[in-house]
Amino acid sequence: MEIEDRITLVAPEGVELHIVLAGVASRFIAISIDILVELALIGVAAIISFAAIGGGLGIALFAIALFVSLYGYYVLFEVLASGRTPGKRMTHLRVVRENGAPVDLRASAVRNLVRLVDILPGTYLVGLACILITRRNQRLGDLAAGTLVTRDVPPAASSSSRAQAVAAPLTWDLSAVTTAELSAARHFLVRRDALEPQARNALAERLAQGIRGKVAGAPANLEAERFLEEVVNAKA
Repeated sequence: MEIEDRITLVAPEGVELHIVLAGVASRFIAISIDILVELALIGVAAIISFAAIGGGLGIALFAIALFVSLYGYYVLFEVLASGRTPGKRMTHLRVVRENGAPVDLRASAVRNLVRLVDILPGTYLVGLACILITRRNQRLGDLAAGTLVTRDVPPAASSSSRAQAVAAPLTWDLSAVTTAELSAARHFLVRRDALEPQARNALAERLAQGIRGKVAGAPANLEAERFLEEVVNAKA
């Protein structure tokens, strides 16, 4: 069981985000899962490259597949899957930027390039030591890229959510919602049960009001928290 390191960030909209930093144990489990997935991908690539193709072309294709598996794997999942590789998704972890915004291509590319140093001497000893001594549990890659690894704390379902549990609407146009607004809404939903009712309602209304004008097709009478839930679910 990990001791939670909680920090408070201020999102670009001025909203305070209270997040839980991922600890060594959960990050170790996540990277172990990802390494197993990578090994499986490399194994499939080796079979296709050498058994099915062979020759110089097979070697070239395997070299490309090896690069994609060892480097592109992390970048692609972090950028396209809201900061979560399969290992992070299974352990409820997420990579975000230091201001709480979703990780972008540049940040992910940098943090995973520096992974070559963090992994030394082959057992992530450098990265482990860095996580233990830094204030925000950051390995060298996180420090270089300006990223954090956070832990998603699933919120208890509210009564309104239980009463209206349906799939996120697919007819809404959410293209105008910014990544910063989405991040603020997500962190509010994760932390809402820790807020006083009055503050919770006020913050929900404030966040929903800022996003509603950018969402086409959403019912105008949908209560603020439910609206935020649907937006986050649709953009997950």
